[in-house]
Amino acid sequence: MNDSKKIQFADIICDFGGLLISLSTLFPETLMIGMELRDKVCEYVRELISALRVSNPDVEELGDWMKSCLESHPMFEPLTEEELEADPVVELLSCATEEGQKVARNGGQTFQAVFRRIVPSSW
Repeated sequence: MNDSKKIQFADIICDFGGLLISLSTLFPETLMIGMELRDKVCEYVRELISALRVSNPDVEELGDWMKSCLESHPMFEPLTEEELEADPVVELLSCATEEGQKVARNGGQTFQAVFRRIVPSSW
């Protein structure tokens, strides 16, 4: 994915995601975001997107894009290998969440990128 891509469509109060799902079939390489406040609607859309990803996996590509955004942002820096190995939280990232457990049960892959926020010295 091109690291310089920006979000082209934003659907505010996106209901059940129908517009964004339809747009994604017309514009498969275009970044889009949907914002919804209602918990039950959000959960439904999460499940719908998960089902769609089974037939159209895109998790690694999305992870790579998010990682590149953080790498190029001046307020974030990746943890070093030594820091990753010494941090007890890092080990939990792929196994302590419900999503991580589901991925492990299904024999899937996890993609890890751990960054710290850099606080400017002027703050």
